[in-house]
Amino acid sequence: MTDDDRPVPPPRNVHHLNPRSLRGLAHPLRMRLLSSLRLDGPATASQLAARLGESSGATSYHLRQLAEYGFVEDDPDRGKGRERWWRSAHQGTRTDEELIRDPSPEVQGALSTLLYEYAAQRTQEVNTWIATRHEWPQVWDEAADTSDYTLTLSPEQASELSHKVSALMESYRDSPPPEGTPDVAKVRVHSHIFPTRPTPADGT
Repeated sequence: MTDDDRPVPPPRNVHHLNPRSLRGLAHPLRMRLLSSLRLDGPATASQLAARLGESSGATSYHLRQLAEYGFVEDDPDRGKGRERWWRSAHQGTRTDEELIRDPSPEVQGALSTLLYEYAAQRTQEVNTWIATRHEWPQVWDEAADTSDYTLTLSPEQASELSHKVSALMESYRDSPPPEGTPDVAKVRVHSHIFPTRPTPADGT
């Protein structure tokens, strides 16, 4: 089979945030619930409460809020019994330039909440890996990476780098290892591209 003969994978189902849906998502527990459904699959409010160390009343309420804003939905394959099963309505969430440039203080406040929670979640994921790395096969300890880089770029180059990194990640999404490959696991890849200012010599 040539490259031209390979089936083209369907585009990912990604939710593009708008001011309304941003306000509906910008809550720490709602973000954790949505992330858990995307990473670990469909679940009930009780199961999510156990996963996240929350009360089932809180997870049930915030799941309904997420559903109202279109982030989660009923899972028809599992909702046969008394408990309601939930799944993510999308595979990902995207923040577009129009939202980033929105002049509304309310929108910018919600966006900051969203970004702070993303940062906290990613920090927790790295900390969990460090705390549990001894439980994984050595091949994973050798394959894992926590590098950082400092580059001197223009905004245009930074945007180009971001798009290239994203395209590279997507190329691996479309090429999963063959069935039966040993030690396969879900891999989390964090990407942060942002400008920094030099630290003053006097530390102020």
